[in-house]
Amino acid sequence: MTVSFARHQFPPVIIRHAVWLYVRFTLSYRDVEDLLAERGLDVSYETVRRWVLKFGPLFARELRRRRPRPTSRWHLDEMAVMIAGTQFWLWRAVDDEGEVLDLLVQRRRDKAAAVKLMRKLLVTLRLNVRHPIQCFQRLCFLLI
Repeated sequence: MTVSFARHQFPPVIIRHAVWLYVRFTLSYRDVEDLLAERGLDVSYETVRRWVLKFGPLFARELRRRRPRPTSRWHLDEMAVMIAGTQFWLWRAVDDEGEVLDLLVQRRRDKAAAVKLMRKLLVTLRLNVRHPIQCFQRLCFLLI
C-alpha cells in the first residue's frame, strides 16, 4: 500500500520530515512546529498532530515491511532484572546478528511461558527447525 499525499498543501518531503522529527526525537507537536518555523515553514502544531495520526502508522508499516527477515539461527536468553526493586525474569529471543526477535518479562521463572514464547517464535518467524521436539526438550532441561 502506497502512501497518498493527495489534497495536502505541503509537499510529501515536508510531511515525512515533520512526522520523522516527532517520532524519532520524541518531540512535542509544538517543538516540531518551532523547528519547521526555523526553516521558514508556517505549519501549526495541530497540522503536525494530524499528519502524525494519519501517516505515522503507514510509515511504521512500511518500515516493518522493509525490515530484513531474521536469520534462521537464534537463541533464547534468560536473565534476572530488577524493576522498581522487584526481581523479574527477562526472556529474549535473539538472532545471530543481535536483533531482538521477541521478549517476555514475568515475575516467576515459568517453564510453560518460556515454551509458549518459543512456540510463538517458531510459528511467527516460520523458521526451519529440523527437530523441534529436541529443541523443546533442551529448553525444558535448561529450565529445570
